[in-house]
Amino acid sequence: MLEVDNISTYYWERRVIWDLSLEVPDGGVVAILGRNGMGKSTLIRSIMGLTPPASGRIRFKDQDITGLAPHRIALKGIAFVPQGRGIFQSLSVRENLTVVEREARGEGAWSLEAVYDLFPILKERAGLHASLLSGGEQQMLAIGRALMMNPELLIMDEPSEGLAPMVVKQIGQVICSLKGKLAVLLAEQNLSMALTVADDVYIISKGSIVFQGTPRELRDNTAVQHKWLGV
Repeated sequence: MLEVDNISTYYWERRVIWDLSLEVPDGGVVAILGRNGMGKSTLIRSIMGLTPPASGRIRFKDQDITGLAPHRIALKGIAFVPQGRGIFQSLSVRENLTVVEREARGEGAWSLEAVYDLFPILKERAGLHASLLSGGEQQMLAIGRALMMNPELLIMDEPSEGLAPMVVKQIGQVICSLKGKLAVLLAEQNLSMALTVADDVYIISKGSIVFQGTPRELRDNTAVQHKWLGV
């Protein structure tokens, strides 16, 4: 579904991503782990065209999307849930969902009712301004808004950040429920959540991949956890 091939990304003169490669399979969940400032968000920004890589290639469904404008990348079938949620505070819950709606047909297509079924609380809050929602409800809204684009790949940056443990668990269950329906790439610091939802995990440190494996392999490797994640 997504192939990141040997990319390097800079902020001004500073190289942040170093010759990095990874893959996200169709219908799978891949987690990117790492401490703060190690390049997780920059990697996502590179994929989404917000900070294009200076070298290397990014392919989505075998199409080269390297350096395309973010809106063109989104139109290819990639939806993004940014760190901090990025919802439209002055719009209602329903307006947040419908403003990005892309029509899709067939089994599994996302509609307003499908998102409400996934997050019933959003239906209860449909007429409220998004600014009045709790942090957990805002994260649900951000995910629901991304799904309304009917993407084939969902990218999430720190979806558990600042949420209560029960809400983190619920978000994790939602991500698991998406398996097989679309591909998911998430950058995450919550190790427990990432190991619960992911099929494959990568650890990034100083802009490079330092570990790749299954959740079980990482769970059993305490030396890797300690060295690269500070666990």
